[in-house]
Amino acid sequence: MRKIINRPENFVDETVEGILLAYGDRVKLLNDDKRVILTNSPVQKGKVGIVTAGGSGHLPVFLGYVGQGMLDGCAVGNVFASPSSQKMADMIKACDYGSGVLCLYGNYGGDNMNFDMACELVEFDDVETRTVRVKDDVASSPKETADKRRGVAGMVYAFKLAGAAAEKMMSLDEVTAVAEKALANIRTMGVALSPCIVPEVGKPTFSIQDDEIEIGMGIHGERGIEVRKMMTADEIAQTVLDKILADMPLQKGDEVSVMVNGLGATPLEEQLIVYRKVHHLLAEKGITVYMPHIGEFATSMEMAGLSITVLKLDEQLKELLRSPASTPFYTNANK
Repeated sequence: MRKIINRPENFVDETVEGILLAYGDRVKLLNDDKRVILTNSPVQKGKVGIVTAGGSGHLPVFLGYVGQGMLDGCAVGNVFASPSSQKMADMIKACDYGSGVLCLYGNYGGDNMNFDMACELVEFDDVETRTVRVKDDVASSPKETADKRRGVAGMVYAFKLAGAAAEKMMSLDEVTAVAEKALANIRTMGVALSPCIVPEVGKPTFSIQDDEIEIGMGIHGERGIEVRKMMTADEIAQTVLDKILADMPLQKGDEVSVMVNGLGATPLEEQLIVYRKVHHLLAEKGITVYMPHIGEFATSMEMAGLSITVLKLDEQLKELLRSPASTPFYTNANK
């Protein structure tokens, strides 16, 4: 293992320390707990709180999206491991501004269990909650069992849209409805060229040959739908977009936002080459792209590869996507 770290067991806490030192004007800790991050921006009383949680190793997901116009709080666990239900409960209570809290997070076993427990705990303090689980990864389960799908990079769009709805002082039910509507119109699939290494494990999460590409893997190194010989950028774009559009058909005249997300070790130039092909393929179908997102939004340590997300827009979602947002790792000013 070759990583620029100190002691593996300090990886998460030292990462959080760095974030607080760099961006302390925008985020803060809850009672000096390095595993619970809160927004440091002014919050209007009565706004619906929006929180998430998950394992470390995926920056900017999860804690990178805490800030104005997106998340109010994030509980973070060890690398690829869920934080505890108690930390989630503490975060939820801290993010209740009088109108309840939406828990918006990826569909993973540990996160599901701990968030369910956390929501039960905060009921004793009269905190009203709603839960929306992100399930955008089309490769992780067929359409007939879509409820089993993993949450991957599409959750960034969900954070953005729900966060904008909350900023408009919508009710808890209304914000929840926006999140559900967004996720009904979001699909993602990724490809990997290499595994990653969890610092405290010290070895790769899976193996793949130098001339191979994993199609549809998960952001923790979960197995994909197939391994192929290495493909060109255009072939990758075509393969992934075909899978997404088979699951969420689009019509001529539709408008979408597209995210090409680097997984940690893929140069921006390569991401842009893939986006170029996706853009052309959609244009051939009479589909317009609005506010494309190209960069690292949901990584997997140093994994090489990328994912493609398509968000189908209507006027409401388009307005919410354009609404102001500013976190340490996201601003829509340059989108």
